[in-house]
Amino acid sequence: MDKIKIENLEVFARHGVFPEENKLGQKFLVSAVLYTDTRRAGKTDALSASTDYGEVCRFIDMFMREHTFSLIERAAECLAEELLIHIPGLEKVRLEVKKPWAPIGLPLETVSVEILRQWHRAYIALGSNMGDRKAYLDQAVKALDSLPLFPAKGGENNGEEGDRSSCTGAVEQVSKYYETAPYGMTEQEDFLNACLSLRTLLTPEELLEELHRIEQEAGRERIIHWGPRTLDLDLIFYDDLILESDELCIPHVEMHKRRFVLEPLCEIAPYRRHPVYGKTVQEMLGECT
Repeated sequence: MDKIKIENLEVFARHGVFPEENKLGQKFLVSAVLYTDTRRAGKTDALSASTDYGEVCRFIDMFMREHTFSLIERAAECLAEELLIHIPGLEKVRLEVKKPWAPIGLPLETVSVEILRQWHRAYIALGSNMGDRKAYLDQAVKALDSLPLFPAKGGENNGEEGDRSSCTGAVEQVSKYYETAPYGMTEQEDFLNACLSLRTLLTPEELLEELHRIEQEAGRERIIHWGPRTLDLDLIFYDDLILESDELCIPHVEMHKRRFVLEPLCEIAPYRRHPVYGKTVQEMLGECT
């Protein structure tokens, strides 16, 4: 993507582990690389078509002054996510927060933290075959559209979380609901299945935690493998990521075998290509027996 660069914006803020830093404040330098599309601005010469770096600088200055964090890691993380949410057209940001006067008792020029954060697109499969199946799917779509910005893990050094409950407005597309026969354990009620796409700032692991939370709130019990469930949420794709861990496999390991996943997924993303097999969703659906 195109880049707009801001280098060493000087701000006065009160971040630091020591009480004196929070009380007296000190100078910080913030650099940012804004990943965006400058094509329309380049063709029209209109400021309204661009990412206004003046506005971004004022946003950074205000955010750094109005918040107090113990760690510059925390300052960088929160600033990056606020920029991604509030600056139109910003898809990715590389931030470096420098602390020239770090109180470590030794001579040094500066200490800094540099991070890269961006929007991600994930595809989620939904299923239910207990109770009011449609209501469970409807509630899951609503919950996914209201995902928290990121999991609350403690915050500013005044002991309060601050306003970290803002949501991303995540859901972009939702397929229709499909009536499907059960898979694996066939002696149970038919399912309603669907797929949706969402934009998120959560990591795959954080997103999986949120999926489990939503399932639990719907009364999901993991007792019988492939057994009946009030709500089942599976992470199918996350960008073009290939990931295998003890808790998570992306793309979903058996998605290419499951028509109840491929059919609704094909409705919203027919040309999405599997990063391992190289086939589109439409092609995998055509081969699925």
